[in-house]
Amino acid sequence: MNTTSRFPVLPASVALVLAVALGLWVRDIAKGIGMPIPALPMPFGGSLLDNLLATLVAVITAILLLAPRRSLLHSLGLQWNGARGPLLVLLATVPCWIGLWWLGALAADIDLLSLLMLALLFPLAEEILFRGLGFVFAQRVLGWSWWLAASVQAVLFGAVHWLGFGGPEGGAMAALVFAVTGISGFVFAVLNRLDGYTLWSGLVLHVSLNLAWNVISVPDAIAMGWQGIGLRLGAAGLAVLLLWALLPPRARRTAPL
Repeated sequence: MNTTSRFPVLPASVALVLAVALGLWVRDIAKGIGMPIPALPMPFGGSLLDNLLATLVAVITAILLLAPRRSLLHSLGLQWNGARGPLLVLLATVPCWIGLWWLGALAADIDLLSLLMLALLFPLAEEILFRGLGFVFAQRVLGWSWWLAASVQAVLFGAVHWLGFGGPEGGAMAALVFAVTGISGFVFAVLNRLDGYTLWSGLVLHVSLNLAWNVISVPDAIAMGWQGIGLRLGAAGLAVLLLWALLPPRARRTAPL
């Protein structure tokens, strides 16, 4: 197994999995050990700080594990690989937007700050933690197979959202959220792999779908029913198909670390 980590694969892999699993829970862990971290004094202050700390955990973990003189940006998939991949993914989400518009209506309580947080900043932090550290770094630096890296981070991504919906007490709804977000996390990783191990194609799908569900209001029964789930999975499948079929082979090559 070829690695570019400064540590042996096993301890580095354990550290990586712990960082991805716990990155969004820093404030909860701090509170549990009697060292609470107060929320930022602004709307969404707690959630924003959680996501900022998660991003910091991802970056610090990558710095500690990465061998000297290797590119941090490339190890986390933060380099730019051209606009074609993200634009193709954005195109793939258009039918989802149209379907939601048909099933629902423009939300009456659209708030720009909410859109910025829920549809852009929070997804960006999640992509850096789960797909950047959990997928790109695990595969390219620690030498994991791509499907193993994609699967592990997808399970952790689904578990975070499952806990957010109540965990065991959330019943069938929480289980459904786990399945949908877990599949989504795997698809985001596949898109990143198709676009040269960069985060931007997966991020565009994540952001566009989050934005659609915040701009267009649909009944809960539709959002979590076969129509809503079908629109999500349809957009994800179409995005993968478009990148696989239309992205030039040279765009899929990975840049050296």
